[in-house]
Amino acid sequence: MGKKHKDIPADMPQTGQVAKLDRKTYEKEIARLQVELAHLQAWVKQSGARIVVIFEGRDAAGKGGLIKRITEKVSPRVFRVVALPAPSDREKSQIFMQRYISQLPAAGEIVIFDRSWYNRPGVERVMGFTSEAKVHRFLEGLPQLESWLVGSGVILLKYFLNVSEEEQERRFRQRVEDPVRQWKLSPMDVESYRRWWDYTAAYAEMIRMTDTDEAPWWMIDSSDKKRARINAITHLLSAIPYEKVAFKKPEFGKRQKRPKGFDKDIPFRNVVPSVI
Repeated sequence: MGKKHKDIPADMPQTGQVAKLDRKTYEKEIARLQVELAHLQAWVKQSGARIVVIFEGRDAAGKGGLIKRITEKVSPRVFRVVALPAPSDREKSQIFMQRYISQLPAAGEIVIFDRSWYNRPGVERVMGFTSEAKVHRFLEGLPQLESWLVGSGVILLKYFLNVSEEEQERRFRQRVEDPVRQWKLSPMDVESYRRWWDYTAAYAEMIRMTDTDEAPWWMIDSSDKKRARINAITHLLSAIPYEKVAFKKPEFGKRQKRPKGFDKDIPFRNVVPSVI
């Protein structure tokens, strides 16, 4: 089993008060980092690397937005996002880790878990979906499993997005008022608002028991979403020993000429009208 880190605080780390990152700087940095993510993608395909990235954290901490910025300019066949729904009756009868293990990457893949096996010591524990005995048994064995993953050649990165009580509440209330964000406000979000300190205690123990030398946790202060995205992607890139792969430009050749007697283009019956 991997060694546990020493001097882990008894409660969750507090987020800092930092100035908001201006949009111009953010957009410039995101564009630069997305080019690097494309270089990472090419290296992963060529090298056959297997990478697992776990994003956990408070509700409304910005996991979805961060994952979107990571994946929006790369191929979903290389960067595969896994956000598993509630388990089916059949899955409930399986070993807990079974459906997560089936999602692990093959050669040339990066799997991003938007929530992961850490659902058990987090949401499942706080909401009473599993017993305390199962949670403790799971937490005691998990470092050994993650050590085995790393030992088998998988690059494993674990990130926890953290926000303050005040910032989480502001984002929840923003969702209430904004029609395009209301779908994000689930009954689980409401419960997480009520049970802030239950989640704090659960996450603190989770991190204490699973923060190891082989698979350490990295906390991201996401009070400022833009700054958090820049920091997270920069760290992710620095943690993977990728190299730039030369791009082989294809030869397009010449287009074929229009065949004789071919007078018309594709005969569409319906055309969407222009409204602007």
